[in-house]
Amino acid sequence: MVKICCLGAGYVGGPTMAVIALKCPAVEVVVVDISVARISAWNSDQLPIYEPGLDDVVKQCRGRNLFFSTDIEKHVAEADIIFVSVNTPTKTRGLGAGKAADLTYWESAARMIADVAKSDKIVVEKSTVPVKTAEAIEKILTHNSKGINFQILSNPEFLAEGTAIQDLFNPDRVLIGGRETPGGQKAVQALKEVYANWVPEDRIITTNLWSAELSKLAANAFLAQRISSVNAMSALCEATGANVAEVSYAVGKDSRIGPKFLNASVGFGGSCFQKDILNLVYICECNGLPEVANYWKQVIKINDYQKSRFVNRVVSSMFNTVAGKKIAVLGFAFKKDTGDTRETPAIDVCKGLLGDKAKISIFDPQVTEDQIQRDLAMNKFDWDHPIHLQPMSPTAVKQVTVTWDAYEATKGAHGVCILTEWDEFKKLDYAKIYENMQKPAFIFDGRNVIDPEKLREIGFIVYSIGKPLDQWLKDMPAVA
Repeated sequence: MVKICCLGAGYVGGPTMAVIALKCPAVEVVVVDISVARISAWNSDQLPIYEPGLDDVVKQCRGRNLFFSTDIEKHVAEADIIFVSVNTPTKTRGLGAGKAADLTYWESAARMIADVAKSDKIVVEKSTVPVKTAEAIEKILTHNSKGINFQILSNPEFLAEGTAIQDLFNPDRVLIGGRETPGGQKAVQALKEVYANWVPEDRIITTNLWSAELSKLAANAFLAQRISSVNAMSALCEATGANVAEVSYAVGKDSRIGPKFLNASVGFGGSCFQKDILNLVYICECNGLPEVANYWKQVIKINDYQKSRFVNRVVSSMFNTVAGKKIAVLGFAFKKDTGDTRETPAIDVCKGLLGDKAKISIFDPQVTEDQIQRDLAMNKFDWDHPIHLQPMSPTAVKQVTVTWDAYEATKGAHGVCILTEWDEFKKLDYAKIYENMQKPAFIFDGRNVIDPEKLREIGFIVYSIGKPLDQWLKDMPAVA
């Protein structure tokens, strides 16, 4: 029986291993993590992450050929294939601060594997890691190998949160990068056989190590670039009276471009896009390619510009001050159908409004108050470290309340900001919301989920990203 062990029970490790267990009944899969709380949650009825379809998969396999444990060394020692999906945060200090990946957790994982291994192992990179990580890990393992043979593979994940289970069941491609040596190719074949249980042969792509590592960063950079492209256009649309929805629809009809990832919004979020692009920028700089580095930097700059533009629009249209005013924020997760708040644009928008002394009331159907307060109190990049290492500011934000109901959040508010495209926000009774708000009542739609004309009929002053502006907004231009 093939034994698989996965280090790291997070958004990548948990769902990926659950699906491997479901699709490969002959394989024993154990997910290990140092966090006792996290492993307990995986073993309970309340899983630590929300992902449509995940509950069913875990329930079918748990206790049969899928196990969650904190006994890391025992399971690493017994495994044939070890997936590593530990955090790879952006460095906050030292060489490459603000751009380079921090491989502390990765390195300690590698040293531990070398320490406890008593038989040959295939070690698989599953976290998003900078190019050439495999080489560094390989050196650590071989220098500490005590005669044991380690093969390193890169098998980047291409999951989208909210559809992760479907993505795993039916992936566009599975990428496996390995050394071009007989041992390396044998390891590639071993991992390929696991995926071949349910993924068609022609969708399993094998490459060298560097290609696999770089493909992941490149894919995320291209996706983020599309979002920044349409967001840049949204600013021009507002300035000229064009409608970004019409523009992106027309552009997306070109079969070479396609319609996906062309929705203008308050900005992209998520744990990978910004981190991967910063990483790409750093790698380009290290390899003496400043022009390439600057090209990719712009993708993040436009994203930051879009968030600050949104905040400026809110403040300027409300008589240039939001001090002491209640503003409702609908949606805090970085996109719908996930409880994930990592790098969500809502953090920067809320911080911007708080900086102008607003009182904020937040409602999100999947995000807890604890998480929201933690996100607003944290420094940039801190989220990517294990919870017990995250610095907590003692002066957690007092100007923020979190409610469990959109109507409660908007009661008595001067303005409403929609920051996540949850389907339920389309179905709210906006006439009721309008009645209970201060007048003039503003709606700032950062995700283009509502129909501006219908809301204007109710009486709202509406700002939709990239859509023609109300006369009110034209009279109160946002200063960039």
